[in-house]
Formats: sequence, structure tokens, C-alpha cells
Amino acid sequence: METIELQIDTSGRQVVDLTAPAADFCRGRADGLLSVFVPHATAGVALMETGSGSEADLVAALERILPRDERYRHRHGSPGHGADHVLPALVGPSVTVPVQAGQMLLGTWQSIVLVDLNSDNPRRRVRLSFVAG
Repeated sequence: METIELQIDTSGRQVVDLTAPAADFCRGRADGLLSVFVPHATAGVALMETGSGSEADLVAALERILPRDERYRHRHGSPGHGADHVLPALVGPSVTVPVQAGQMLLGTWQSIVLVDLNSDNPRRRVRLSFVAG
């Protein structure tokens, strides 16, 4: 297994497309699996269409589900920060993508994205791991 770690700044971005760096990491490899993992308690990784407004739709849906107010028991950080700690239960911390001959086998409209609604910490790490099949 080979692993690299990306440093991502999410300042001003709640959904960050990771597809290009993931494709670069897979290029030249054989068949296997790509694991994309975010080691944070307030961020997640998803597969979704990008560039069509879906990113804003996702953020709006998550904000409806996880309103920013004082209802949460977890109360450090900015107001409503407890919602950030619930996010990974809805948008998990990892995805696995099959790779064939160095190419990710994503669907036509699928992209890999980092989802981070937490404005308290814009510095994120994303681990890409390749396991040969």
C-alpha cells in the first residue's frame, strides 16, 4: 500500500473537488483500490456531481439538517459548532474507488469531494492510499 497526504485549505470553500489530485495519484498504477480518507472529526468525503450547482445544493441541504444554533451539547468553537461534529455521521470520512490500469472507475458525473462546513479550522489533511489488486 502506498499513501500520500494532501494539505487542503478550505478557507471560503465548503466543498473542494479532489478528483484531479486523486487521478494524478492513481496514474501509472495497475488495478486496485483508491482509499480517500479525511482524518478529522468535522469533515467528510463524498462522491457527487460537481460544477452544476450541486455543491451549493449539498451545503444548503446540510445546513437545513444541521442548523447552526445552540441546540448541540458539543459547544466549543464558533456558534453552532456542534453541527460540525455531527457532519461525519452524514458525510463519512472516507470513500473507496476502484482503479483499473491507473484510471479511477468513477461514473460519468462522479467527482470526489471534501466536505467541510467548519470555518474554525480551514487546514485539512486528506490521505490517498492505493492498494494493488
